[in-house]
Amino acid sequence: MTISTVETEVTLENLIANLTLEQLASDINSTSRRRIGILGGTFSPPHLGHLLMAEQVGNQLELDEVWFMPTAKPPHKPGKTTIQSQHRLEMLKLAIKGNDLFKIQPYEIHKGGTNYTIDTMRHFTKTYPESDFYFIIGGDSANDLNLWREVDELTQLVQFVGVRRPGQEPYTGKYPILWVDSPLVDISSTEIRLRVFLEQSIRYQVPIEVEEYIQKHQLYNLI
Repeated sequence: MTISTVETEVTLENLIANLTLEQLASDINSTSRRRIGILGGTFSPPHLGHLLMAEQVGNQLELDEVWFMPTAKPPHKPGKTTIQSQHRLEMLKLAIKGNDLFKIQPYEIHKGGTNYTIDTMRHFTKTYPESDFYFIIGGDSANDLNLWREVDELTQLVQFVGVRRPGQEPYTGKYPILWVDSPLVDISSTEIRLRVFLEQSIRYQVPIEVEEYIQKHQLYNLI
């Protein structure tokens, strides 16, 4: 479909934004296209909140796969330790083991450097023309979409999926987002890294295999 006028584009965006899960599910049987969710992040380390978010979206939207896509170069922020990409990939492999819905997408790791979502999605839509993409973001990130590079084009390449938690502030942005409810799990990678540095327990915040990997390789001992 070619969008030829601004008026038509707004109408289409409003239609997508108002999709219900029931309407979306009814369309699944009418297409043979693959439906792929993408959850991006540093995953340093991957934790149970990441897994729960991916599980809720994958099941509620009946996706064929959910890709965990680690960034190549984590942003340098206070309290954030940069570790080798290979460690993050290995922890992800351990975290998603046993769930056939979950896959690792190492494209940005292999590409290296700073990656922008618009460039990554241009690559994916060209490489996988038979697939539709659902880009998963936390509800707290939804209101910052106007800061994303070339977001207007990006909304034509992916369907944004926002994971809404209980008590969260309502979305006030203009971009079309399909909302999925998820149980509240207040876990952050930043806090986990700090707890490791302070030699405190991170059990029940990360899968046990990830906890053992962190201990074995002495990750996050320095901040």
